[in-house]
Amino acid sequence: MKRLSLTTRLAVLYALIVFTAMALLGTLLYRGLERQLMVRDDAALVTRVDQLRTLMNDVDVRELIRDKPHLFANMLGNTESLLIVGFPGEAPLLTVNPGHRAVPDVTPVPVDAPLTLGAVHHTLAADGTPFIYVAAVAHDVAGKQDLQIISGRLLTERTQLLRAYRNQILLFASAGATIVALLAFVLARRNMQPLRVLAAQTGAIGVSTLSTRIEQRATPPELDALIAAFNGMLDRLERGFTQLKQVSADMAHDLRTPIGNLLGQTEVGLSQTRDTAYYQRLLGSNYEELQRLSKMIDNMLFLARTEQADNAIERKELPLGVEFERMQEYFEGIAEDRNVSLEWRGEGHVCADPDLLRRALGNLLANALRYAEPGTAISTMADQGPEATTLHVENRGPTIEPHHLERIFDRFYRADPSRHRSSESSGLGLSIVRSIMLLHGGTWHASSSNGVTRFTLVFPRQRGRGNP
Repeated sequence: MKRLSLTTRLAVLYALIVFTAMALLGTLLYRGLERQLMVRDDAALVTRVDQLRTLMNDVDVRELIRDKPHLFANMLGNTESLLIVGFPGEAPLLTVNPGHRAVPDVTPVPVDAPLTLGAVHHTLAADGTPFIYVAAVAHDVAGKQDLQIISGRLLTERTQLLRAYRNQILLFASAGATIVALLAFVLARRNMQPLRVLAAQTGAIGVSTLSTRIEQRATPPELDALIAAFNGMLDRLERGFTQLKQVSADMAHDLRTPIGNLLGQTEVGLSQTRDTAYYQRLLGSNYEELQRLSKMIDNMLFLARTEQADNAIERKELPLGVEFERMQEYFEGIAEDRNVSLEWRGEGHVCADPDLLRRALGNLLANALRYAEPGTAISTMADQGPEATTLHVENRGPTIEPHHLERIFDRFYRADPSRHRSSESSGLGLSIVRSIMLLHGGTWHASSSNGVTRFTLVFPRQRGRGNP
């Protein structure tokens, strides 16, 4: 099935509206004219019969019919009329019936009753043409028995007039609808020009021109929402593309270091014959680099799985005290080696997946241990609220600049541009924290000032996916 353009749809819609409106108006006018003509014809027939009754009250009908037989036919005025005058049960004294129509059987209006429009009877002829008739009783001055008058009229002229009027209504409605359809098509096509310009502008945007934005000055206000949505989409695409390029560059840098170490150490080891102890040290060093590569790959796979929209997690009510103690026991040895103490405070429960919660807290604590100053304490705190549970991990160390805080949760991003600690981290720890919070429908953010850096995680009480 061929799809209709929006211009054609608007033109057809306007045409239908105009045709319907004109047809309804024409129908109302047609019905009004029909009622007026009906009243006029009924009144003319009643007046004619009433004149005959008045005439027969003053003149002997037999002498009138004998002396002036054409008088009654002339009173009717056309050959489509019917007039029958006679005594009930006897042959008619006068019959005017050019169309040879059947005489209707109807109860006549009594002689002493006035003739009104209600006395008119309506029926249809064999060809469907309306036919009206009236029966009334008149007093015969020369006889002892009252006369019966039956008068009728076939409304051929009225039918033709109404048919012509109806055809004119249909003609005018169709012509008006056609004219409006053409005008609507031209106007709609002209007013669709901004959409065509918008389509051309968006079609011209490519990978190399993602910074281009669509102007709203020359477009109708109705397109503002669409243009704003397009520009927002371009913002997201540009940001995503930039992040993708940055991730690719960072990934290449982080993979190049361990691979370069492996290649260099292996090349040196193969350059000449070495003793067994040297090869053992070489294999041990290579093993550490391979472990680092394996961990990086595992983290990337974890990020890929957690960012799937249909990834389900098993949330439970977990006691915060137990979880904090578990984390403190796990990192206690590393903290002692770096001359850093661990402390926690806060009670309550958090609704989270146990494994994912521990991984998020573990990544934050590992990050805090990496940058905490010796002799300071790393604090893990909890705030229990009615709608959410907020966790904080705080340490003292170098202050992170605001422009770094905006991207600190991106993959492979490090606030230290020199990357002198790249051997200790894959740059994916905070990205994993962000993905875990997305799965829980929570929020995350970091703040740093006066040598104090705090990471905050907010776990809602209800299941859902959220945004930072």
